[in-house]
Amino acid sequence: MKPNNTLDSELVANEELFADSFFQQFTLRKNKQPLQLNESISKDYQFPTFYGNVTCAIGVFLCDYRQAQQLLPHPKMKPVAMPRGRALVTFSCYEYQNVMGIAPYNEIAMTIPVMVDPAINIPVLPMVMDGFSKFGYYVFHMPVTSLENRIRGNKIWGLPKVVDTVEIKVEDGISKTRATDELGNSYFSLAVPTQGKPTHFDVRSNLYSRLGQELLQSPTQFKGDFNVNKYMDRLWKTGGSDPGVLQIGAGPYGDMLRKLKIEPRPFQFRYAHHMNACFDLPNEDYRAPFTFTD
Repeated sequence: MKPNNTLDSELVANEELFADSFFQQFTLRKNKQPLQLNESISKDYQFPTFYGNVTCAIGVFLCDYRQAQQLLPHPKMKPVAMPRGRALVTFSCYEYQNVMGIAPYNEIAMTIPVMVDPAINIPVLPMVMDGFSKFGYYVFHMPVTSLENRIRGNKIWGLPKVVDTVEIKVEDGISKTRATDELGNSYFSLAVPTQGKPTHFDVRSNLYSRLGQELLQSPTQFKGDFNVNKYMDRLWKTGGSDPGVLQIGAGPYGDMLRKLKIEPRPFQFRYAHHMNACFDLPNEDYRAPFTFTD
């Protein structure tokens, strides 16, 4: 999808598209004040933001722990530790076909699973077990195809959203995602199989982001049936031939990804043709256990 840089003055009237029981569990509310998109346009959005009829392709890879740590905004935020000096990086590629009040857009959430100021950084378990209150995902890069959504993400959550071309298509049982920056650099591509072990997910988690001098914690939730491929032997293995499923190209974002020293062999793939999701305002009661000094 090519970038949509149009800012309309009115919200999209599409509330009827969100009648699924997933959405009925939430009470919609407005933020404290409308969001000023530019000098002449402001909008009074409802939250949480609902996403319906979403296609989702996720690739999870192992990377260098120290390089992942350097992407985090504070040393007390720790990547979830994996064996052999590694961490995880996740690439979640979305086609948001229905968005409450907003035109459709594509997005890639590039995140690092983290623990915030843990007493002990327990390896692996926060990824497979519930109950770790300090666990969540830190977003370090988020290309989107919508200027409106970029502004929302930057101003409300401090998310590092940029407007890029994000193409997502399925060919021969493979979901293919490609991101191209505004200078024409094709800096990221990912190929995720659409077939795998059928697995139902109904997951709540937190996204962490930095807005000014604050660390924000924002609830997110999704529900859908995924086809999953796991490669658990990667926990103790390194190296191996490059299957070509992840390609990192040119430009500053490509350089950033290369610094992570991402292993080319995947740890897990997930694909859902239809998913419902929501993303809420930052948790007002959350207080980070540290302060930023810069």
